[in-house]
This record gives sequence, structure tokens and C-alpha cells, in this order.
Amino acid sequence: MAGRVEGKVALVTGAARGQGRAHAVRLAAEGADVVVVDVCGPLPDVSYPSATEEDLAETVRQVEAHDRRAVSAVVDVRDLDGLRAAADRGVAELGRLDVVVANAGICSPRAWDQVGAEVFANTLDVNVTGVWNTVMATAPHLVAAGGGSIVLVSSAAGLKVQPFMVHYTTSKWAVRGMAKAFATELAQHAIRVNSLHPTGVATPMGEGDMQATLGAAMAGDPRLAPMFSNLLPVQITQPEDVADVVLFLASDESRYVTAHEMAVDAGVSEF
Repeated sequence: MAGRVEGKVALVTGAARGQGRAHAVRLAAEGADVVVVDVCGPLPDVSYPSATEEDLAETVRQVEAHDRRAVSAVVDVRDLDGLRAAADRGVAELGRLDVVVANAGICSPRAWDQVGAEVFANTLDVNVTGVWNTVMATAPHLVAAGGGSIVLVSSAAGLKVQPFMVHYTTSKWAVRGMAKAFATELAQHAIRVNSLHPTGVATPMGEGDMQATLGAAMAGDPRLAPMFSNLLPVQITQPEDVADVVLFLASDESRYVTAHEMAVDAGVSEF
């Protein structure tokens, strides 16, 4: 089936690479024009490399390779005014907004007693306030369009406890609750809101010292390491695996799916 989001316009945050790029390109391949947003700069507290403006330009190139239009904006999701300006410009250039994928987030695993106040605050600021900002900046455009779909990217850590990530897990459970709360109030406008819960995904977030940092934390209590095991016999999933589910939630195939936690987690939340 082709053209599953033909004629729609989507906005994706954290779109310069990784899952965000995969979502933008998958939606474009099925007919959507896309507003791609990324901070393209240093992220707080993380050990992996940050995205660049060149990365965002590559996402634009890949969207345009599907003969779809792309509008890009370098914006930090913590900047509500900046997000509103990006959404407004995208709608002005592309005509409407139908789909929102709040994908941007950070992860900095460490043992509970190594999570300082600043690290905790930064994680919630990006992963929770940034998601709220994204919805607040875009939902009015979906209301004006007569409906649409909003996907809030949480994590398997928003379905089960994941150790050595108390700040990250807290943020992802908050995103899950936020999706249900927005779904309740936006339903009258024919807007669906769902949360998405991937397991580990092969993206730049896993590069740098991420695995070493997580390994050091696990060394303090190795009994908890199996909590990261997938039920299916796979070590890690690919961004395209998650993007396929984003496409489903964006399309009319999921027209009666809302306030739902969609797990793309290889069963890790059941382990």
C-alpha cells in the first residue's frame, strides 16, 4: 500500500538523525510533506555526540528525494516561542499540519546516587517540557485542519522500570501520562494522541560513552542487568522499525486508536 499519508503535512522534532530522521523520511515516502526540527547543537549531560545542521540538511535531502517538500528549523524543544514560530512557518509554507511526532529527547544513564539536581532537571526539561511545548505549539494547527494525529515518543522505560535511569524513566512515564491527558481533551477536535515505546534502537544516542556509562552503573548491581533483555531474540532494533509504527499511527489505518501505549519493544517490557 502506497501513499498512506498522501496530502498530509507532518512535523517531527529531533529530526536531524536517528529515529527522528527515520520518521520524517518514512512519512515522506508515503506522501507527506515534513517540517523537520532539531536543536543541532550541544545537549545537556549526555555522553554521545550532538546532531549538527549538516545532519538536518541531510534529513531534508532524504525527504526531498521522495519528491516531497521539507521545511527545516533549528530550534531547541525547550524554546516554546521558537517551536511556535517553526510550526507557523511550516504551515505557512506547506499549507496545513496533520501529524506531529514529538521525538526529541536525551538519555544519560547513571546510578541513582549519581543523578544530581541539574541532571534530573535537564532531563525533565527536554523530555517532558519539550514534549509539552511541541504539542502546545502544534495542536492549534491540527484543530484548524479538522483533526490529526500526535505521537509522543516515550520508551520501554515508560512502561516498566529500567534501572540506572531514574531521571529518564521518570520523564518517559510522564510522557505516557501526557499522551493520555492530551488525548482526552483533544478528542473533540478529532485529534488522536498516542505514546510510542521503543526498546533499544541503533541510533547515535547509543554511541560515544553511552554503553560504557551504563556498564559502569550496572557493575554496582549486576543483578539488574537482565531487565534490559528483549523477549524476542534481538539485541537492538533499527530506527526504521519504529518509523513503521509512526507511519501507522499517522495514517487513517489507526483512525480509532487514541490514548494508547504502542510498544515497539521486542517484548522487553514483559521481561
